[in-house]
Amino acid sequence: MSVQQQLFGQTADGASIDLYTVSNARGLRASIVTYGATLISVETPDRRGRLENITLSLDSCEDYLKGHPCLGSICGRYANRIAKGRFTLDGVKYKLAVNNGPNHLHGGLRGFDKVVWRAEPVEGPSASGVRFSYESTDGEEGYPGRLLVEVTYSLTNDNQLRMEYTAATDKPTVVNLTNHAYWNLAGAASGDILSHELAISADRYLPVDEGSIPLGELRSVAGTPMDFTTLHAVGAHIQQAGGGYDHCYVINRKHEGELALVAQVVEPRSGRRMDVYTTQPGVQLYTANGLNGTLKSHGHPLHKHAGLCLETQHFPDSPNQPQFPSTRLNPGEKFHELTVHRFRAE
Repeated sequence: MSVQQQLFGQTADGASIDLYTVSNARGLRASIVTYGATLISVETPDRRGRLENITLSLDSCEDYLKGHPCLGSICGRYANRIAKGRFTLDGVKYKLAVNNGPNHLHGGLRGFDKVVWRAEPVEGPSASGVRFSYESTDGEEGYPGRLLVEVTYSLTNDNQLRMEYTAATDKPTVVNLTNHAYWNLAGAASGDILSHELAISADRYLPVDEGSIPLGELRSVAGTPMDFTTLHAVGAHIQQAGGGYDHCYVINRKHEGELALVAQVVEPRSGRRMDVYTTQPGVQLYTANGLNGTLKSHGHPLHKHAGLCLETQHFPDSPNQPQFPSTRLNPGEKFHELTVHRFRAE
């Protein structure tokens, strides 16, 4: 197990952006930069032992600073959407930035994906990684409370990539954190993911309006193109789903907060497999519907469906939908969630 650090670049105001590379004893390697606590590479072997980066990334620090659709970044203070950028907490109305049509998305104009995080290596006998921390000030992007956030990425020798999230606040606020990696198990920039096979451990999903805001209903996936209860190709029913998925699934679990299997992804040609576990109540399936070839990875344009996202999280618009699991965080409480990606080749 090892953790290595090097300079990746710097922001326009001269702040250094560092790159950390974490390796385990079995050839798995992950690279994360302090800008957005962004996962820029996960290298895993295929069934023949050939290493390949399997998460979409850009070629340089400058490309990340120009802006991107959260490729591998941490989204917050509230991942996903809040309707009309408004919510009420203890009778106080809060107004957030509107940056996705009429709605607020992924923390606003300068969410957690656009800030430089502090970082420190974390090394141990069974796992090594990097702890990233950020202090979000009271009123940042319209949110109440000073929020102290930590995200720890670590690798284990049984090929797990673990993402652990914690947060604390000095005022009541709302929190929803996720990593927004775009996965392509055939290799980043290798083409689309429509032939990837996917299973999601969810019997229900959240139907949405034209602005992708949940209608408040937990609807059965049975008999619909949203049904991934059995392993099948991502592209099998994608046209019936409007040409792309961007929906939150309600994870099946016996006990709230347990680490449960969320999804299984298999890429038949390479034999790579990724199993995803989380303590969070939902997972947003997104099939990179917004990529249009303007971004490039190793000189290859990233087109629509070049990756798939499995964003483990709380439900979109929960601050306005009291029937959903609460995203409220009070002083003295600790936000704590864990997501685990396990890789292997078959």
